[in-house]
Amino acid sequence: MKISGFTFVRNALKYDYPIVEAIRSILPICDEVVVAVGDSEDGTLDLIRGVGSDRIRIIETLWDDSLREGGRVLAVETDKAFGAIARDADWAFYIQGDEVLHERYLPAVRAAMEAHLADRTVDGLLFDYLHFYGSYDYVGESYRWYRREIRVVRNDPAIFSYRDAQGFRKRPSEKLRVKRVDAAVHHYGWVKDPRAMQRKQLNFGRYWHSGAEWESHTRRIASIESFDYSQIDALRRFEGTHPEVMRARIAQRNWSFDHDPSRNRFSLKDRLKRAVERATGWRPGEYKNYRLV
Repeated sequence: MKISGFTFVRNALKYDYPIVEAIRSILPICDEVVVAVGDSEDGTLDLIRGVGSDRIRIIETLWDDSLREGGRVLAVETDKAFGAIARDADWAFYIQGDEVLHERYLPAVRAAMEAHLADRTVDGLLFDYLHFYGSYDYVGESYRWYRREIRVVRNDPAIFSYRDAQGFRKRPSEKLRVKRVDAAVHHYGWVKDPRAMQRKQLNFGRYWHSGAEWESHTRRIASIESFDYSQIDALRRFEGTHPEVMRARIAQRNWSFDHDPSRNRFSLKDRLKRAVERATGWRPGEYKNYRLV
């Protein structure tokens, strides 16, 4: 069984992405990891070169900044990396630049790949998610966060990155058939220095907005120096452990954020959803870009 990892990144230093940790978290079970490094304004290319593994293969890409709707350019860059993996790979492990897999899940992921290798009715593996917010001590508790997504796919040319690269589909637009794996991805996209977070907000707006909408977004975001993490509805304290590869980054944290879970604010709709889910196990209205098999 051959496993290829793949990811994409641009301006990792400028926007404080834990891309090195992301790569290192999946490297132990990958025969290679393809990294699509976009044209950057900082030392991102040297950063990836410095990871120091002969299993990392870099492709340099040019982002199409004219793709300004719905985060489409992120999917395009994902597909570039996916399309460059080894042709004889059986599975492809996708990790985004702000996602990290805990080392304790590696055996379960490999076991799931082996178990479903010969079953062509399985297109991929579905992972749980922990969305950290403001601090490495809190995770999102409201329904604004997606709780599962596909991160391992079969090496099939019909599979493509969907919409803003959150998940995958099969051409023409068929949901993938997946098995849930007992593993959770740690998503750190909302945990960084508030100034870096504000820069990221300003930059990423260009991939979702254009014209007057983009100009309005720019004026609003550019006038604020630091991101305000207090504008959140509901969090819970994280009681687990972080991946080993994240320890040094967490120790270097240079800002503070605290939240009182007893003051969580749930909308009426979310309170009703929570009641239904606790009673039945079903989450009403949940977005599922996959088919469990």
